[in-house]
Amino acid sequence: MSTTEKTTEPESMTGKHQLAAPPDHYDKMPDPQELLLNAESAPKITDRLNIFPFDWRVETPRLMDIYEDSRDPGWSPSKLPWETLDVDSMTLDQRYAISYWFALLSVFDASGPAVFARAMIHAYETHEEDAIRKCFFSVTRGEMNHEEVCGRAINKLTPNGPLGFEPETELGKLARNNVEWLYHNGARYWRGYKKAVEMYPMGILFSSFLFGEVASSTLFHSMYEKTTIPVFKEAFKNIGRDEGRHLSFCLALLKEILPKMSEEEKDIVTKQFRAGFIFLSGILYEPPAEFWQLPETFLPAQRLLEEKAREAGFGILDHEQRKENWRTAVVRLKTIVEPHGVKFPALPEIGVDGEDVAFDPEKIVPIF
Repeated sequence: MSTTEKTTEPESMTGKHQLAAPPDHYDKMPDPQELLLNAESAPKITDRLNIFPFDWRVETPRLMDIYEDSRDPGWSPSKLPWETLDVDSMTLDQRYAISYWFALLSVFDASGPAVFARAMIHAYETHEEDAIRKCFFSVTRGEMNHEEVCGRAINKLTPNGPLGFEPETELGKLARNNVEWLYHNGARYWRGYKKAVEMYPMGILFSSFLFGEVASSTLFHSMYEKTTIPVFKEAFKNIGRDEGRHLSFCLALLKEILPKMSEEEKDIVTKQFRAGFIFLSGILYEPPAEFWQLPETFLPAQRLLEEKAREAGFGILDHEQRKENWRTAVVRLKTIVEPHGVKFPALPEIGVDGEDVAFDPEKIVPIF
């Protein structure tokens, strides 16, 4: 730099605005009483939904026990015996059929990480107890494993599936068309969920979570029993164990929440149970028209695909077995909630008596 050049300092560093360097040391420490007299209160946090301030209270110790149990490293989908899956021994249609079932499952299970992560964030925003936040984290982590199983199975059977490949058979093309319709309905569900998660108190959300966990633990137990393909049998065993823990989480909290619910809230729970049945019947039974927007070809194509999957040793229950399985699951749930004054909805599709209710399909909250 030339000796004639001058450096220009920022205005804030010159004149009366010049900043003073902090002292290297204090001659004496400040008096806390004097500091307190001059302390200013921080602005109030007035947002309806904000993760600050934090606290770590525990109101439901059983939830912390469940969370502690979930800390075990557990299982990894990548370590399942995928090398034993002999896709070359299957026909194309058998491969398409099993891949289709995992695409169907993905509507519920691959959405799980996003669903429970959003619920966890909401639990922070509404300052739920620490145990609830931690359990949501545990469930989110578990659901990520379930999502990964869907993706690995689909890509083993139909690389770049379920939509990014060109099927070579008529049944394969029907499968892809069905998946497009499934994801259309999944997108509708997600829109409804995003609205509902901020609309309802945690107790109502948990009643929906409970319905989903009862459904999933039932499904994976039956799939484990019926499937003869080793890698899928092992996957269903692990997923079923996860879902059992998630169910324990919901039950522990609802035992505390249900007795404190208002009659209005209990009426909403009844509607949510009906909505949950309609939505989850998409995989537990057959999708009713009350929520599912599907073409006339959908169910006949799905039945053909299910039969092909069974031929390959994949444990999909037949229509009557699914009906009885689903009925057993919801009756179990009915016995849990009715003693707390929650009316159970009528489910005529599977022969369960109860309260006749209507619901808005754009406001459903069921979780799988």
